[in-house]
Amino acid sequence: MKPSLQLQIGQQLTMTPQLQQAIRLLQLSTLDLRQEIQQAVETNPLLELEEGVEAYTEDDTPADDDWEAEEMDLERDEALDDLVDGPVESDSEWDDLYVGQSGSGSGGGEDDDADAWQQRHVAPVTLQDHLLWQLNLSPMSDRDRVIAGILIDALDHRGYLSLPLDDLLDTAERQIADADDPVEEDEVVAVLHRLQQFDPIGVASRDLAECLGVQLRQQPADTPHLDTATALLGHLALLEKHDYAGLRRTMGVTESDLLDALALLRTLDPAPGEQIGGEVAEYAVPDVVVRPFRGGWRVELNEEVLPKVNLNAQYARLARRTEGEDGQYLRNCMQEARWFLKSLQSRNDTLLKVARRIVEVQQDFFHYGEEAMKPLVLADIAEAVEMHESTISRVTNQKFMLTPRGVFELKYFFSSHVDTEGGGECSSTAIRAIIKKLVAAENPRKPLSDNKLASLLNEQGIKVARRTVAKYREAMRIPSSSARKRLV
Repeated sequence: MKPSLQLQIGQQLTMTPQLQQAIRLLQLSTLDLRQEIQQAVETNPLLELEEGVEAYTEDDTPADDDWEAEEMDLERDEALDDLVDGPVESDSEWDDLYVGQSGSGSGGGEDDDADAWQQRHVAPVTLQDHLLWQLNLSPMSDRDRVIAGILIDALDHRGYLSLPLDDLLDTAERQIADADDPVEEDEVVAVLHRLQQFDPIGVASRDLAECLGVQLRQQPADTPHLDTATALLGHLALLEKHDYAGLRRTMGVTESDLLDALALLRTLDPAPGEQIGGEVAEYAVPDVVVRPFRGGWRVELNEEVLPKVNLNAQYARLARRTEGEDGQYLRNCMQEARWFLKSLQSRNDTLLKVARRIVEVQQDFFHYGEEAMKPLVLADIAEAVEMHESTISRVTNQKFMLTPRGVFELKYFFSSHVDTEGGGECSSTAIRAIIKKLVAAENPRKPLSDNKLASLLNEQGIKVARRTVAKYREAMRIPSSSARKRLV
């Protein structure tokens, strides 16, 4: 086959750099967008962050009369540069001017601000760090200290041992490696009991019964119902099943004594390790603010969270009058700055348009709460604002709305629907709210089963199956009816 040339005509969609930039900015969260703006300002001299800077427009072309003023400004700037760069003629030394400044009373506020900043940004102390700090202050032999370090490293986030004692014993034997005096299991258990007395009490336990038992032994001897609560630890299987009748028969106690013992157990911490450290709280910065206004709702962008960016007027004029490579560089930077500002404005307009449509659809939610939430999908908003569903998905991802009812992600207002007997639709968010309300008002002695919850919803005209109720209940982390059963 001979090589040949063929001419084909076709169409394809290509994304320009401007479109790619607009899409990237559209899906960024507020915190990520701040970093993007900061990076753009640092790399492009035509962008300015300072407030009150003179904004540059297309018609901002210097007139002939302005050239002399600009030349005078340049001469003044050069004179100031010579003054700064030249020698300082003064009888005073710089050190003399600033002596005692740091020790003045006005510096206290700065120290307080620094301490507050450190408290907000310092890394949280982990459970292992907290226990190692106590270990270094405890009198203990080097051999026991090594064993204690092994045990501390084996703790999970709840404070329980994550490895069997035999594996920890093998690790201790390898690290100590004393043929004349090998590590015995009794030594590991003895060190384990010492760690269980560290703060928080009950840490380094092997199971729940041991953890609660350590905490009960710390109670005063005259604590009411202490013996009954200690005996309950031997019947945790019945307690987990909420088989209170079986507990009374097995332990031979009355219902009132059992209630008091259970009340004492509830004062203990089944996961003492979670008291220390934990994840750093992440704060949601609202992009949109919703306020009541004349019987309705006003939707505005939260302009305070993002810095204001403008074209620098001085550099923009300089780009028009400069020739050569420098002028071409400035003109390229000005074009990139215009694209960036246009992408930012497009992002804000799209976000505001979508947020207003969401508020318009979900007005009943703002008036009455979750039970009044209406079904809503991305296609509904996309059709209303004449955009593609992918664009709506990018806009609502990691964007938050501040409302009188709290801060919600925009995706929170989207949910599927369930048919009603009247031919209407009910939002799954509203069904979850109704289930939560029914469970909160139930009798703890006879909690509502999934079948009963489904029946109550059907009585309200919401056609929902038992398995659907179970799915919603598990999504809200509500235990089953047997697990919710209480004596009181």
